[in-house]
Amino acid sequence: MGNSRRYKILIADDDNISVILLTNYLKNIEADFIVARDGEEALALFDQNTDVDLILMDIKMPKLNGLEVTKQIKSKNPNVKIIAETAFAMVDDEKKAVEVGCDAYITKPINGERLVAMVKSMLGV
Repeated sequence: MGNSRRYKILIADDDNISVILLTNYLKNIEADFIVARDGEEALALFDQNTDVDLILMDIKMPKLNGLEVTKQIKSKNPNVKIIAETAFAMVDDEKKAVEVGCDAYITKPINGERLVAMVKSMLGV
């Protein structure tokens, strides 16, 4: 009978085009999307939506960067899955993302098939 549950995905990204692409790539996953445009909003939305299943976290965001937001969210809920995403594929970024608690890492431009596979794997779909 399959899993009919709807998932809740928080997208923390200040770039409108990225948000459109991410939601489009993931349109076939039964999910509700919540969008934060900066790090502070991401924290506030997470606090209001403690049942979030997965977070797509841009590393470079205004107010609070994605690494700091990840650290704070993981201290509140170590089980929430977080995928770091960045256009700035610096050598240290992946290491830093993993150190603060990100469960996976993807670089922009995002490969849609890779993202969908990653998200499905983390959600157990």
